[in-house]
Amino acid sequence: MSRSLAQVFAEAKAEGRAALIGYLPAGFPTAEQSVDMIAAMVDGGVDIVEVGLPYSDPLMDGPDIQSAVELALRGGATTDVVLDVVRQVSESGTTAVVMSYWNPIERYGIDRFAERLAQAGGHGVITPDLTPEEAGPWIAATSARDLDRIFLVAPSSTDARISQVSSVTSGFLYAASTMGVTGARTTVSSAAPELVARSRRLTKLPIAVGLGVSTGAQAADVAAFADGVIVGSAFVRRILQAETPAEATEQVRALARDLARGVRGG
Repeated sequence: MSRSLAQVFAEAKAEGRAALIGYLPAGFPTAEQSVDMIAAMVDGGVDIVEVGLPYSDPLMDGPDIQSAVELALRGGATTDVVLDVVRQVSESGTTAVVMSYWNPIERYGIDRFAERLAQAGGHGVITPDLTPEEAGPWIAATSARDLDRIFLVAPSSTDARISQVSSVTSGFLYAASTMGVTGARTTVSSAAPELVARSRRLTKLPIAVGLGVSTGAQAADVAAFADGVIVGSAFVRRILQAETPAEATEQVRALARDLARGVRGG
């Protein structure tokens, strides 16, 4: 059985480090290969996996993830495929959450999605475009099935907004380090430490930082002030640039090892 998000963060804290969280769209490059890539991530040191639910209008995602999502959709990645990937990942003992825009969940059926995710062994969902004001049915559905709800805060969030978002969040608070789209960057936003510091004053939840981390050195920088380091586009880019699935798997594993060294202090 996979560990809960609370257990993963508690264990990482006991080791004096941040948790490493890796993202990959289900069905990319194929459904079977996405499970293999996630296994390579975990083998390299990723603690929690975000399984992306491919969506045709990923407005918050940069070019790498958009390309990956398009390939997944062309290959037949549906919500049921995503849930099956979560099942396979969870059965291996990996802690998995889903990252999804709200529209696919709403179209699939809020209660139906929550029920099937729980049955698949998933621990929660990150919903980047769902606001607390519109989350009533989702809060009820996830609470009934003991699923974590992960909402986002950004550098533009006021203290009042951070408090409101935190009040309906469980598992961990997702701190978006920039106001732009996702994507690997040469530097991580200088706004991230301030956002985390403000959030710490307002919530006891673990705080994980995403958007921009692509190297072990950057992961180490973020791990110095956050409870979790989230990496997505860098993994996707390694796969897109690989010439074979075997090369992609090794590239993913190598990146995970570099990032894991970073969150462990080098």
